Amino acid sequence: MTHTVIPITRFAPSPTGFLHIGGARTALFNWLYARRYGGRFHLRIEDTDRARSTPEAVEAIFAGLQWLGLTWDGEAVFQFARAARHAAVAHFLLERGLAYRCYCTPAELAAMRESARQAGRPAGYDGRWRDRDAGETPAGIAPTIRLRAPRAGETIIDDLVQGRVRVANEQLDDMVLLRADGTPTYMLSVVVDDHDMGITHVIRGDDHLTNAFRQSQISQAMGWEAPRFAHIPLIHGADGAKMSKRHGALGVEAYRVGFLPEAMRNYLVRLGWGHGDAEIFTTEQAIAWFDITDVGRGAARFDLVKLTALNAHYLREADDARLVKHIRPLLETLLGGPMEDRGLDRLRAAMASLKVRARTVTELAEAALFYVRPRPIPLSDTARQQLAACDPAFLAELAALIAAHAGPWTARGLEENFRLLAEGKGLALGKLAQPLRAALTGATISPPLFEVMHILGQEETRARLNDVMRKEGNI
Repeated sequence: MTHTVIPITRFAPSPTGFLHIGGARTALFNWLYARRYGGRFHLRIEDTDRARSTPEAVEAIFAGLQWLGLTWDGEAVFQFARAARHAAVAHFLLERGLAYRCYCTPAELAAMRESARQAGRPAGYDGRWRDRDAGETPAGIAPTIRLRAPRAGETIIDDLVQGRVRVANEQLDDMVLLRADGTPTYMLSVVVDDHDMGITHVIRGDDHLTNAFRQSQISQAMGWEAPRFAHIPLIHGADGAKMSKRHGALGVEAYRVGFLPEAMRNYLVRLGWGHGDAEIFTTEQAIAWFDITDVGRGAARFDLVKLTALNAHYLREADDARLVKHIRPLLETLLGGPMEDRGLDRLRAAMASLKVRARTVTELAEAALFYVRPRPIPLSDTARQQLAACDPAFLAELAALIAAHAGPWTARGLEENFRLLAEGKGLALGKLAQPLRAALTGATISPPLFEVMHILGQEETRARLNDVMRKEGNI
């Protein structure tokens, strides 16, 4: 796509709830488009619903975008703070005959809607105050201000995703610009803010497509050039049904614990957009390849299984020190207190092995927990059963072998010693490994046993086995 205008985009969430997955993808598409063509990406908080907007939701939106790495240009704009400007535009239109006062009562509007419904007509305003004489103004009723919208012809939008879409103007009523209490409506506020912020491209969910017709009419009345619109399909669940909590329709903060931001960015950009057969790519590649005109018109499907698989890839590629820092708060929550220095050293040594077996950050923390637990470590039910079935004399023999190990404390050296013991007893190596694994990790599944022993060190390995032999592990 050839660009003659450097794009200025915006993400404009309402702070009535947390940043959800659909909103995160919308923000990402706006961010990518602006970055691709050297433009700007702005954040606008549409907080005009004062009853439902909360500071907590605002902070959650900020935190979610920052976690995803979607940095915005300049300061965030708060829509409510600009209400006087929005109202001034409505009065400007009123003074020029492009808007008018409407004195309909709520009861009259309700009757109007019911009449239209019974007649099979669109349930819009019938324009009864559009051309009334000022002398007919009723006393004691505060008016709304409505746009004098065109009645003939069509409103046409050349949408960058949906293509050319049109609506007959007779299907659109004269929308309210200012309520009876003088507060501006959402439709007016959005248009004024987009104009004043210099927004060139409005990229948002296709549930806003009908709003675009009305917003275009306000721009036209003001003599402003409307931004280019790109209405992207909504996200459905993996089964094609409307997105719900069972599909993963949660706030972004719910994913911050278990997923890496680069995995989430990679996954979200692939929901409705693609670059050939590429499934995994860097953020730099996404910026270089992305164009809003390549977004498909069909609903994208959010699949938690695919996101988890992609996250596993990014965990394998992640820097070990970064992952240690990432999971440390999780581990200390599980431990109920700060981690000991020696536990942190073991965690650093074990990370390269742990991360290749985990799919989520949560799984990674849970798999690493046995390395950092203080002694005596708790035993799972299966580990307890494994040890209860083991001859105490056999455990003592294993302890003696560990104590007598004089060579380098390496995984290979340990495996050779234990293999010799197993062969001498006519046992498979696993018969020795299973009770030892249970004693050292508190579970029957773990990373390779001799690697675990190497990372724990000779002293800790002996101590954990002795704990079990003294039944301090509550077998």
